[in-house]
Amino acid sequence: MTERVLAIIGGSGLYSLPELENIRETTMDTPFGAPSSPIVEGRIGATRLLFLTRHGRGHRLLPQEVNYRANIFALRQMGATHVVSISAVGSLQEDIRPGDLAVPSQYIDRTKGRPSTFFGGGLVGHVNFADPVCPELATLLATGADHLHHRMHQNTTLVTMEGPAFSTRAESRLHRLMGGDLIGMTAMPEAKLAREAELCYATLALATDYDAWRESEESVTVEQVVATLHRNVEKARAMVVETARRIGDLPRRCPCPRALDNAILTDRSAIAPDLAERMKPVFGRVL
Repeated sequence: MTERVLAIIGGSGLYSLPELENIRETTMDTPFGAPSSPIVEGRIGATRLLFLTRHGRGHRLLPQEVNYRANIFALRQMGATHVVSISAVGSLQEDIRPGDLAVPSQYIDRTKGRPSTFFGGGLVGHVNFADPVCPELATLLATGADHLHHRMHQNTTLVTMEGPAFSTRAESRLHRLMGGDLIGMTAMPEAKLAREAELCYATLALATDYDAWRESEESVTVEQVVATLHRNVEKARAMVVETARRIGDLPRRCPCPRALDNAILTDRSAIAPDLAERMKPVFGRVL
C-alpha cells in the first residue's frame, strides 16, 4: 500500500497548523501559474502532510481570484493522495446550526467563468463526476468527528455560489428549493480539478450562519461569520490531526485513483510532446 499523503487546503480562518513537525516550505510554480501560497510540508505523527492557504497569506484573494488549477496541480506534484478542503459555509437547513461540521456528498455549481479543468489546449477528456466526493475520506472525517464529539452532518449538498457578496433572500430560498443544505464560495472548481488529478477529495464544511433564508432573523453579516469562524478553527485543527492519525490505515479501494481510466479521448499520437510533458504531474499515469 502506497503512502497516504494528506493535503489540507485551509479556508477562511484556518491559516496555519501548529501541530506540524519537521516543517519545510516550498514555493511552487505550475503551468497554470503560482498557487495561492507556498506549500508548507511537515508531519503529524507518521503522516506526511501538505498545507496550503487557499486565500493566500493575509487572506488576499477573493473566491473567484483563487488559482484553483495551480493549487491542485502543485499539491499533486508534491505527492498528495488525499485532499481535505476546509470551507466556511452558510446553512440552508434549520438542523445544521452555526458551529456544526458537515461533509457534503454532493455539490451544485453556481459559479461563473472559473477555469475548471486541466484538459484543453489539444487534450480532450471527460471524468465521471456523478459522485464527486471520495466515500472513504468522507467516512474517515465522520469517524473523526464522532471520536471528537463534534456535531457532524453527512450526505449533505453544498451549493457553490460566485460571491463575494452573500446571497439575497430570494437566492437563499432558491438554493433551498434546489436541494441545497449548505452554501459556500470555494468548493468549485476545486472538487472537479481534484477528480481530474485522481485525488481523493472531501470538503470539511464549517457552518457559520443561516445565510438569508430565515425571515425571522437578520441576514448574515461579516461580523457574525468571523465570530463563528474563530470558534470553529480549533474544531478544524482537531479534525485535521485526527484525520492525519487515521489516514495511514485507509484502504483506498475507492475509484478516485483511477478516475482517468478511459477519460482521455484525444488520440495519443495527436498530443503534442511538450503538452504531455507539461501535464505529466496530473495525467502522467495515462499518458
